[in-house]
Amino acid sequence: EAEWDPDQGKYKLYIRYGKEIAGDDIGTYFSFDTEEGEQVEVQMGVSFVSIENARLNLDREQSGKNFEQIHADARAKWNDDLSRITVEGGTDAQKTVFYTALYHLLIHPNILQDVNGEYPAMESDKIMTTKGDRYTVFSLWDTYRNVHQLLTLVYPERQMEMVRTMLDMYREHGWLPKWELYGRETLTMEGDPSIPVIVDTWMKGLRDFDVDLAYEAMYKSATLPGAENLMRPDNDDYMSKGYVPLREQYDNSVSHALEYYIADFALSRFAEALGKKKDAEMFYKRSLGYKHYYSKEFGTFRPILPDGTFYSPFNPRQGENFEPNPGFHEGSAWNYTFYVPHDVYGLAKLMGGKKSFIDKLQMVFDEGLYDPANEPDIAYPHLFSYFKGEEWRTQKETQRLLDKYFTTKPDGIPGNDDTGTMSSWAIFNMIGFYPDCPGLPEYTLTTPVFDKVTIRLNPKWYKEKELVIETNRTQPGTLYINKVLLNGKKFNKYHITHDELVHGQRIFFDLK
Repeated sequence: EAEWDPDQGKYKLYIRYGKEIAGDDIGTYFSFDTEEGEQVEVQMGVSFVSIENARLNLDREQSGKNFEQIHADARAKWNDDLSRITVEGGTDAQKTVFYTALYHLLIHPNILQDVNGEYPAMESDKIMTTKGDRYTVFSLWDTYRNVHQLLTLVYPERQMEMVRTMLDMYREHGWLPKWELYGRETLTMEGDPSIPVIVDTWMKGLRDFDVDLAYEAMYKSATLPGAENLMRPDNDDYMSKGYVPLREQYDNSVSHALEYYIADFALSRFAEALGKKKDAEMFYKRSLGYKHYYSKEFGTFRPILPDGTFYSPFNPRQGENFEPNPGFHEGSAWNYTFYVPHDVYGLAKLMGGKKSFIDKLQMVFDEGLYDPANEPDIAYPHLFSYFKGEEWRTQKETQRLLDKYFTTKPDGIPGNDDTGTMSSWAIFNMIGFYPDCPGLPEYTLTTPVFDKVTIRLNPKWYKEKELVIETNRTQPGTLYINKVLLNGKKFNKYHITHDELVHGQRIFFDLK
């Protein structure tokens, strides 16, 4: 065995070591007296519970199987998973990008429990046993935007188990996850991202979980004072003022508040659906607090000081290159200013109306202010479609961004995939629709890149067997939608509800 020795600056080797060893930088090496061409086959068991469970996993899952059998089994399973969506037409490169993205989507969240159901409980030393699948790696600040929406549509049985896992984490730890990793809460990034995920899932008809417990968990993080609040540490200011003021130069206060607005909007929809009218009104009113941050002088959101005045000196382009930026996390004011997916028309009104909104949003793309590799602005292209006559901009931008940033080259994805978030963005836009408001069961339509897409639907959750999306593209590079037919009837909108989609059977894009 080998262990890193910080004093020596090199690895310390243990040639004869018979005890357990633990640490951050340890490993084992083996040497074999092999002849030329001879292969060494290694089987490995892994457990987050115990060595005994690792052995049990190995024996139960791999006993009597050689490398070829396990490889063939894995290939068959992946092929079945990836075949839930089949695409026809498009280029070979587009198909490669698409199926690579679908593969990336399915890597996380991943299953944590051993074959006997045991797993490490959330934020404790307890070992518990699950009946279903216990998931881990919830990178929720990223994935609440599109990953869980894609899982809900195409892999609902997994999304259901993920929601149950999130609620079990609440039972064990007292909080829904923020950014959970192998039974530990990392508290990475900001917001209250479990709320839109669970609400979105429920709104789409996946309701096989403890709804009362879910509401209790959401209400807790939305209303507890900051000192006691793991999800919303600045909740005192947020609840009393309607915004989070800048109390330290780089405290990401605007980013925090924008995330809370989205969570509260989703919670207001959930409360209303559950008949909790007063709660629904309170959370909806809160979700509109973004208006405090709008600075007419710059036409962007701007940090607010504790005395209620705007922060100065202010540069809306600061943060473009991930340098520290007062009020904003990993981005400039331009990456956040249009991030009010639940009140697009209200934001447009603040900006002086449709023309001003559209011109400013187009400028973000034209001047290179859009960041395709980070989450806050990834739904920007879809906002054009909220305004009649401007939908073509969505269709143009989504295809331009796909062509530019999603390729088969080594850098063929814009930055970190963020546990499938960038890949989900590509998948949705390649097949012709995108869920731009988390928690709202709707999608914005855009031009598919394929001639035909067939999505296999899970009969346990969806009545129809499949959803077919077709275009009449006659030549590559046809960008724009002339009209849409849903089951043969003209569909005059560029937003489609989840119900319309899953019962649609056939969506036809007539392109021009």
